[in-house]
Amino acid sequence: MKAIRTSLIAAMALVLSAGALLASAYQPPTPSPVIVLRPSAQRVSLSLDQAVRMVQHRYRARVVRAETQMQGGRTIYVLRMLDDAGRVFAVRVDAASGSIL
Repeated sequence: MKAIRTSLIAAMALVLSAGALLASAYQPPTPSPVIVLRPSAQRVSLSLDQAVRMVQHRYRARVVRAETQMQGGRTIYVLRMLDDAGRVFAVRVDAASGSIL
């Protein structure tokens, strides 16, 4: 009986020391770096030429005048359009998102 108890104690000590060794060798994975993108007034994802092609296709009209304006830190394209009926109208495009304002 004493031999069994001694064997059990030795086995438990072995298991505990192996667990402690594994726990000390474990290194948690390092997190990947986080990249933060901040909006910038200079960041333009849509060129003036791309904006002209987009609105000519969408409105089936011809751009007769195009200009770039800064408004609240954003780049805005103001495009003057002429349709087949002779109507003149303006379209404003956000250069960063490409959305029509």
